[in-house]
Amino acid sequence: MGLWDVLLGRSKPKRPDLDQLFALPAAALTLQAGTDFRPAGVGAVCFASVEGGAFTRLQREVRQLLDADTSRGGIPVEFGRDDYGYTWLTARHPADAMADLVNDLHAVNTLLEEAGFGPQLLCSVVAFRAESGRSLALIYLYKRGTFYPFAPLPGTAEKRDNALELQVSGLLTDDLPVEEDLGRWFPVWGAPGL
Repeated sequence: MGLWDVLLGRSKPKRPDLDQLFALPAAALTLQAGTDFRPAGVGAVCFASVEGGAFTRLQREVRQLLDADTSRGGIPVEFGRDDYGYTWLTARHPADAMADLVNDLHAVNTLLEEAGFGPQLLCSVVAFRAESGRSLALIYLYKRGTFYPFAPLPGTAEKRDNALELQVSGLLTDDLPVEEDLGRWFPVWGAPGL
């Protein structure tokens, strides 16, 4: 960063560190110890939609990469689009196979990045569920290299449990780089696993 950037208040964006995803299994143990949330076995990567042949080729490459994984038990990866036009790639594993799920998410993010789709990557989501049926997600913001919790309130239309989100973020500060700017804790309504 040069002198003019400092004077004009410009800063370089933080480079994503996809290896941060590998901290999720330890964070899941901390979350289990401090709350009643357990891994749901569902994770997803969200990216801005890509059209045409590039997207078709990308889907094929991701399927070849992840469907070759026999530990998945034959469960294919799923591609879907949400109401906002974003594409979600969903991977599923047994709830006790968090490391395998994280490996899949890391592989997908890396593949997208290496294929030139890094600017389209938005986030990765890992779902958790409580015995009561409540959902919680830990969300990795690709462009920030940080995580934050998202806790939708059950039975309500697009309302979230801010107190639970703050409790979980405080619980996980030693395990994950938690996003400090609460304005960037975007809701991900309808994300896979929630």
